[in-house]
Amino acid sequence: MGPEDARLQDVRAWLSKAELDLRAAAHEISVPEPGLWGDVLFHGQQAAEKAMKAFLAWHDKPFRKTHNLEELGRQCVALDATLRAIADQAAPLTEYAWKFRYPGEPDEPECEEAARSTGGRPECLCRHPNPSAANGSTVKPKMDGDNAAGQPGVIY
Repeated sequence: MGPEDARLQDVRAWLSKAELDLRAAAHEISVPEPGLWGDVLFHGQQAAEKAMKAFLAWHDKPFRKTHNLEELGRQCVALDATLRAIADQAAPLTEYAWKFRYPGEPDEPECEEAARSTGGRPECLCRHPNPSAANGSTVKPKMDGDNAAGQPGVIY
């Protein structure tokens, strides 16, 4: 295997791991339960980190073993200035690499924090009482592309 093949394999591995984090977050969003919002934020941070590392690997740029999205974002922007807005948007997710992950840490985040931090709209992501239902049922998150088997689509 030549150096180009090895580099491509490395990039694919990073992107595959990022995709798994996105799928885990999407699954946890599709079954909104207390205690999972910290995991949604963690997987969002991890997906962004791994995507940035894939970009750097594609450009054959070394990077430290870090969870710091601001640092990784700066490296990505140095290669492609059009990524600045995305890198700036991702940087605040850095703290979710460790926040809520260990006992003694702050309480689990509420859905609204997860929605704000990941760019989602709380009114679409979070379960709220259904004012038209007399039994106090809740409204599930609106998903674009939900299929008959109940598989989630894209949140909007």
